[in-house]
Amino acid sequence: MAEHVCPWWLGYFLISPFRQWGTQNPDKLLGPYVTPGMTVLEPGPGMGFFTLPLARMVGPSGRVVAVDIQPKMLDRLRRRARKDGLIERIETRLARPDSLAIDDLKGAVDFVLAFAMVHELPSPEAFFRETAAALKPGGRLLLAEPVGHVKAPRFTRELQAARDAGLVEANAPPLKRNLTALFRKN
Repeated sequence: MAEHVCPWWLGYFLISPFRQWGTQNPDKLLGPYVTPGMTVLEPGPGMGFFTLPLARMVGPSGRVVAVDIQPKMLDRLRRRARKDGLIERIETRLARPDSLAIDDLKGAVDFVLAFAMVHELPSPEAFFRETAAALKPGGRLLLAEPVGHVKAPRFTRELQAARDAGLVEANAPPLKRNLTALFRKN
């Protein structure tokens, strides 16, 4: 599913603790959507800036499925999860170039975090079809795209692709320097 993929080495900058001091604090941003026992899907997790906090939020009875196209990102994510004692809550998967390869998750996911990654895909339509199929009824998807990478026409296309996949827009949290949308599956 890769079109223009963030280089793996940039992942080290993306896990900087400085990032969470601003508007991208994982607990504040995701806390309203994630509770213990949930199954969370995180496509494009990088080295786990959001993944590790998500694993804490879902608790020992939940799980986070982190899917990336870059093996080096997943290796670093697993290393960090092991160090933090969260590896048992995180399942890592290598995506195929044309798919997240999540057919086995159909109707099993409570929450999807699509943070700054849909613009890297050749087909937002395929992405939203796959993630919508994985969501449970009532499940939610939070989409955030950085304004420096995604202009309004591209974001509008992504929103339409999500709607075409059967997702319904809800109130999205404002996030500085990002275009955001929250969707729910009926």
